Amino acid sequence: MKHETIDGAGLTYAPCRYGMSRIMFRGPKRRLDSPYFAFIGGTETYGKFIDRPFPALIEKDIGRPCVNFGCVNGGVDAFVNDPTIMAACNKSDLTVVQIMGANFLSNRFYSVHPRRNDRFLRASTVLQAIYNEVDFSDFTFTRALLGKLHGLSPERFDIVVTELREAWVARMKNMLLQIGPNAVLLWFARAELSDDPWNATPNPLQVDPLFITKSMIEELRPLVRDVVQAIPSDIAKQQGTKGMYFPPMQAKAASEMLGVACHSEASNALMPLIKTLL
Repeated sequence: MKHETIDGAGLTYAPCRYGMSRIMFRGPKRRLDSPYFAFIGGTETYGKFIDRPFPALIEKDIGRPCVNFGCVNGGVDAFVNDPTIMAACNKSDLTVVQIMGANFLSNRFYSVHPRRNDRFLRASTVLQAIYNEVDFSDFTFTRALLGKLHGLSPERFDIVVTELREAWVARMKNMLLQIGPNAVLLWFARAELSDDPWNATPNPLQVDPLFITKSMIEELRPLVRDVVQAIPSDIAKQQGTKGMYFPPMQAKAASEMLGVACHSEASNALMPLIKTLL
């Protein structure tokens, strides 16, 4: 098995694959032939720069394998089109689905990389017609693309947001139906779920998960066992990068992530529900 270590930080992710999936997940690899809980999500679930992300903390507390299917910069598309991972989640005793941003999926306007869902691949003819002044070959990442489109025309950008939200809800319904009834949605974010306008905060395009509203989650509630909100406390957020492992050149990236104390609180938020299944 290949081991990936952050230079100078001493943190090993031990990346591994499951079955025919092409995604490299965080190891050590867990066996799937005995009872386990599954966790799917993006960078937070994977636990970049974190020695023990919340799935590992839960595994330590309950003594049952918790399979980390987190994918760095992953969105719904990384999982919904992966039969191996969908089958593994369907067979798990419980699957915790971290709510990921609506910018990380292919839609009528643009396509993303099938695994690195933050990577912009191409614009559709529809988006090219709406923004005919844009050279889409200039963009590598979806968030940079969205920032440019919003800056050019907030009015036209509302059309993009509506499309992303509709595509996200449809794709999530598809994924949750594949997982089955033993799924839980996890809102692991700095702010509470709400229906406030997406651009009501400073730097709105830097918010995660992007473009997700409370109403969108309520539309999914009939398909899941529960929705758990893990909003880090002020004390947890003030810990910043304390206890995280990262090289100096990635200090800024680490400072923008939810830290060790936030993962501990997320674990605590999920434990009451998980204990009812033991």
